[in-house]
Amino acid sequence: MLGSLTRLIAFLLLMTSAAFAAGPEFNLDRAGLALRGFDPVAYFTDGQPKPGKAEISAAHDGATYRFATAANRDAFAAAPEKFLPQYGGYCAYASALGKKADGDPAIWKIVDGKLYLNFNRSIDERWGADIPGYISKADKAWPQIKSKSAAELN
Repeated sequence: MLGSLTRLIAFLLLMTSAAFAAGPEFNLDRAGLALRGFDPVAYFTDGQPKPGKAEISAAHDGATYRFATAANRDAFAAAPEKFLPQYGGYCAYASALGKKADGDPAIWKIVDGKLYLNFNRSIDERWGADIPGYISKADKAWPQIKSKSAAELN
């Protein structure tokens, strides 16, 4: 019983500290989770988003990520940059416009080995009309917008 309570307290401290440590460069949900709790590795290994489990999580740069399996968590821990969503998990199309909008984990594409999210299907279709062009624009805009809140930009 005491071991379970200790693990719960440690988990809650990790979640709280991660939520407070993350800045506006991460698109976090109200619980402080990146990707709304979806497993970032599953996009690459399973070809689809999968919900992560609260008991299988890891913090990276102040954001908390959940994983469907311990193997996915371990793969992420070994090479997080390989699995992180681009633009902090914000909408790729909005980032190309110098703005920030929520990135929906269900609206995604892997392009050249990188994970991109978009706000909704309609925006994803616009983005799909010139993916290389929008990625180039977003890559140029991101360094200037990543530390600003969505409210400051929109």
